[in-house]
Amino acid sequence: MPLNVPAQSNAASTAPEGNVIWHLKPFHALSPAELYAIMRARAQVFVLEQQCLYQDFDGYDQAALHLLAASAPSSTDAPEILAYCRLLKPGSTYQQASIGRVLTSTAGRGRGLARAMMQRAIAELRAQFAATPIKIGAQCYLEAFYQSLGFVTISERYLEDDIPHVHMLLDASAEPAQA
Repeated sequence: MPLNVPAQSNAASTAPEGNVIWHLKPFHALSPAELYAIMRARAQVFVLEQQCLYQDFDGYDQAALHLLAASAPSSTDAPEILAYCRLLKPGSTYQQASIGRVLTSTAGRGRGLARAMMQRAIAELRAQFAATPIKIGAQCYLEAFYQSLGFVTISERYLEDDIPHVHMLLDASAEPAQA
C-alpha cells in the first residue's frame, strides 16, 4: 500500500530556491516524462558519477512517494531533475519510515536544494507517521550533513556498492532542523 498523498501534493509548487518547481507524487501519478527524468537522474548520479553497478529497479518505487525539484520544462522538454528522493512508509525497507535514493544533480548543486528537499521529506513523513522515527542509509561523506538535520548515526560503517555507508535515525521527537 502506498503512502497517503495530500490533495495539494500532486500540484507543483514554486519555491524560494529560484526557478524550481517541487513535486510530491505517488508512482502512479508520475508522467512518463517525469519517470524518465527521475530514472535518468538516478543513473547519472549513482551509476555514472559514483560508478556503482547496482539494481536500481528494486520494487520499492511503486509504493513510494517521489519528491523532486525540477526546472520548469519547456512545452517540448521533460523536466530537468535538480534534486530527488523517495519516501517510504514504515515496514518497507526498514521498520521505520525512510528516505532513500537521495540525490542532487550537477545542475542543482550549490543551491541549497538538498537541505530544502530533506526538510520537505522529513515534514511529509512526520505528517503521516508522527510517532515513527525516520531511518536512512547514508553515504559516510554526507554524515555531517544528515547530522545537521537531526539524524544520529546508529551503526558502524558498512560498504554498500563499494561506498562506505552508515545507518542514521531521526527520532520522532527530534525538533525539526531549521534552514
